[in-house]
Amino acid sequence: MKCAIACGVIEIADFQMAGGAAGRRIVVAMSGGVDSSVVAALAKASGAETIGVTLQLYDHGEATARPGACCAGRDIRDARAVCDQLGIAHYVFDHESSFRSQVVDRFADEYLAGRTPIPCVQCNMGPKFTDLFQLARDLGADCLATGHYVRRMVGADGPELHRAIDPARDQSYFLFATTGAQLDFLRFPLGGMPKDRVRAIAAEMGLGVAAKPDSQDICFVPDGDYAGLVRKLRPAAVAGGEIVDLSGQTLGRHEGIIHYTVGQRRGLDIGGQPEPLYVIRLEPETRRVIVGPRAALAVGAARLADLNVLGPLDRPLTAKVRSMARPVPARLHGHRLVFEAPEFGVAPGQAAVLYEGDRVLGGGWIAETESASLAA
Repeated sequence: MKCAIACGVIEIADFQMAGGAAGRRIVVAMSGGVDSSVVAALAKASGAETIGVTLQLYDHGEATARPGACCAGRDIRDARAVCDQLGIAHYVFDHESSFRSQVVDRFADEYLAGRTPIPCVQCNMGPKFTDLFQLARDLGADCLATGHYVRRMVGADGPELHRAIDPARDQSYFLFATTGAQLDFLRFPLGGMPKDRVRAIAAEMGLGVAAKPDSQDICFVPDGDYAGLVRKLRPAAVAGGEIVDLSGQTLGRHEGIIHYTVGQRRGLDIGGQPEPLYVIRLEPETRRVIVGPRAALAVGAARLADLNVLGPLDRPLTAKVRSMARPVPARLHGHRLVFEAPEFGVAPGQAAVLYEGDRVLGGGWIAETESASLAA
C-alpha cells in the first residue's frame, strides 16, 4: 500500500484542511466503481475519519439486471466490499423516488418537448449533490469527496472549478451547475491525474474494482435505446407526424419526434434529395420534424436559462455547447450567448458551459437558438 499512497500524495493533499485532516470527517460518494473507491482510499490515507455513502437509485430486482449502470445492485455490493477492506463505515440510502422524479421523468418529458436532455447534469444537480450534501452534513462531515474528473482550485476570491488535466476524462461540462457554496464543501481528488493512474492505485491497493469497466454515460439507459425508454414512460410519445423542409413541403412521415435530435442526419429515410438533409428543429406542438441543408444548422447566438455564475462573465470566453464539442470563442450579453463564428448542432435542452482557459465560469441551459443569418 505504501507505493499506492506515494502515487496519490498530490491527491491526498486535496483533503488537507485548516488544522490538518486528523480529527476531521470526510464523506465519500461511492458509486461502486474504481474512481470513487480510490477516492475513499485516498481519504482514508489522509488521516481523516472516512465514511462511504451510496445512493440506491433503482429497486434491487431491477438494479441487478442493469449491466453498466451505476448505483445499482452489484455496485452497492462492490462499494460495501471496498469500505470493508479499507475499514471504514458504509451507508446506503434509498433515493429511487427522487432519482425517478428529478432525472428519469424529466429526461422523458424533455424528449417529448423536442429538446435534447442531459440527465447526468440533472443527477448531479439533484440526487448526487443536493441530496448527498444534506446527508454529508447530517453525518457531520467537513467535506464531501467524489470521483469526478475535475479540479477544485482556490483562487483569490475562493474555490474555483477547473477542467481535469486529462482531457479525455474531463467532466467539467456536467458540473457547470455546481454552486459556489457547494464548491466550498466539495473535493475532487482525481482531477489532477489520468485514469490509468487511478487504476494503478486501485490495483496496488488490491481493491477488487481495479479492473471494473466504467459505467454507461446514461446509467438508466444501458442499452442506449433512449426512444424505447421514453415510449415506456410516456406512451403518447409514439404519435407520428410529418417531416417537412424549411418551406413547409412534406417530404415524409415519422413515428415520433423522440427519435430525432437537432443536427441528426441518419435515420430520416427521405430519398431523392439533391443534398444531405439534417434535422434543423423539432415542433412538438405540431409533431413536425423540420429538415434542411447543413448550412441551416448554423447558429449565431443562443438564449440561456437558469444561468449559474462561478466567475466573471463580462469578458471574451469560450463556450462548450455539447459534451463532446470543443469550446469556441463567444461573449455573453445578459443571458444571450453570441458566438464569434457560426456554431453547428446547438440544440435546445443541452447546456452551454462557459470557460476562461481551464476555469469554468458558469453556464446555463440552451432555451432557444438564433440562426447565424439573423444573429448580430
